[in-house]
Amino acid sequence: MSENASPKGFDHQRFLKEVTRKPGVYIMLDQAGKVLYVGKAKNLRNRLGSYFRASGLTTKTMALVNRIDQIEVTVTATEREALLLEQNLIKQYKPPYNILLRDDKSYPYIFLSDHRHPRLSLHRGSKRKKGRYFGPYPSAGAVRESLSWLQKVFKVRQCEDAYYRARSRPCLQYQIGRCTGPCVGKVSDEDYANDVHQTELFLSGKSDELRKELADEMEQRAANLEFEEAAELRDRISQLQEVQASQHIEGERGDLDIVAAVEEAGVVCLQLLYVRGGRVLGSRSYFPKSHLGEGLPEHIEAFLAQHYLTQVATMEVPREIICNIAPSDVALLADSLSDEAGRQVTITHKVRGGRAKWQALAVTAAEQNLRNRLASSSGIQRRYQALTEVLGLDSPPTRMECFDISHSSGEATVASCVVFDGEGPLKSDYRRMNIDGIEGGDDYAAMRQALTRRYKRVKNGELVLPDLLFIDGGKGQLSQAKAVMAELGIDNLLMVGVAKGSDRRAGLEVLIRSDSGREISLPDNSPALHLIQHIRDESHRFAVTGHKQRRDKARRQSSLEAIPGIGAKRRRELLRYFGGLQAVRDASVIDLQRVPGISEKIAQDIYDGLRGA
Repeated sequence: MSENASPKGFDHQRFLKEVTRKPGVYIMLDQAGKVLYVGKAKNLRNRLGSYFRASGLTTKTMALVNRIDQIEVTVTATEREALLLEQNLIKQYKPPYNILLRDDKSYPYIFLSDHRHPRLSLHRGSKRKKGRYFGPYPSAGAVRESLSWLQKVFKVRQCEDAYYRARSRPCLQYQIGRCTGPCVGKVSDEDYANDVHQTELFLSGKSDELRKELADEMEQRAANLEFEEAAELRDRISQLQEVQASQHIEGERGDLDIVAAVEEAGVVCLQLLYVRGGRVLGSRSYFPKSHLGEGLPEHIEAFLAQHYLTQVATMEVPREIICNIAPSDVALLADSLSDEAGRQVTITHKVRGGRAKWQALAVTAAEQNLRNRLASSSGIQRRYQALTEVLGLDSPPTRMECFDISHSSGEATVASCVVFDGEGPLKSDYRRMNIDGIEGGDDYAAMRQALTRRYKRVKNGELVLPDLLFIDGGKGQLSQAKAVMAELGIDNLLMVGVAKGSDRRAGLEVLIRSDSGREISLPDNSPALHLIQHIRDESHRFAVTGHKQRRDKARRQSSLEAIPGIGAKRRRELLRYFGGLQAVRDASVIDLQRVPGISEKIAQDIYDGLRGA
């Protein structure tokens, strides 16, 4: 059901007379049809009426109400349906007045495959593959750290299945003692299965059971005079105890998440602590943006709904969620999460013992991360203000762009464009461009092509014109930028060249203005210079990363793909047979003929092609 306001303007009195008292979701839109806010209500008429009362509204809520041109209402059968629909609409529209987490990534897991010799790997997304999933973890970094430790201790393989199948001799991981070499029969199936079993016990939080098994096995090995194996098991127990000491709270077990919310100077930090099998897997900080001045209970409610309800398909909701402050409408949230998860989920804030220690740990982490955020934010504002004064701007820039070029002796040239807004790097707006059709190593032509491609779109209204454009380079690079802007008819953009100093040391950069050609040298402790160095270095990093990816991709593909008659199937057979490209290069013509599908002529072509004959 949808109920809209008059097209001539929003008449809230008429609207409220007609709107239902049933539960549902409402969407507030402005004159352009843009979604401003999405909310849910047990009684739609009462909830919407609260926005239009004569007094008691905050300034921020009044600002929202003044922008409303239309309200759309969707009636639901229950409050739970309204809550779920609200979260889906928030995720779809990302309304500016809602509390937004700004995090669309799925959460990573450790995946143990269903295989004769199972593989451990990082996994994101839906759980379609056969095997076991452990997690979720707060970040890919936390998964990689855990995988590295597991590889050292249990030596279960982590290589891709295709790599595993192609092996004819042990790889480097076997040589350095991080894999037992199941691909080439260096370990029996029984022993490998035992390593996998112990890995599963550890990841499932059954550390006491694992320690007992290891101790029993160590004693048995020692009794059989297998002292090297016994020593390895002793080291495994020691490593297990070490990691347990850093991750466990005595006497506490189970799977739960702890959410702590703190606020200071108008900024809210939400800290999520992950506990699985009694082990702390890590934590993650969120700084949600809100324009209506909601309190911490509302922030926690929005976080729980957005984090869990919209991701049930890709993450496992724990049986218990502990908060430092009771969220609004806790009963509705708990019931909705239980329905979506298919089992009981409890939400509580009053805990004792080990759980209280975890709760305190999350609060401490939230407070520290919030202080760091505020310190960083104030530092950024000082840098922007200093840059405003140095360049004589009327106000601090709200959008800055910087371009750089990267290549290796003219090979695989890539241009980068990085964007900073009023809070620093705006990575969602970063862009790379592959540069083609120029003479290798001609940085001026590369810069000209990159700027032309970018600012044609600005001129056409597809992209936003920045307040300030930085060019990593001296007068030559800046002249190319000026010529491009002149051709495009963009004459209201201040450009600044960032030239390296006489001995190319950081802190000796010279700034060159496009409008006057005036050169500006700043002291090495200048906040403005630090901001310019930041955007310049970020542009350089982004360009170099893109160049390396393009160069490496070209080099990986060129060797075999450039040889006539070698398609995807023959490349696959060659790599499977020899185990890698280097081995193909080292092979003789006779060796190459042994590969299925490779005739004498094709073998000779491969041999000659890989040697540049």
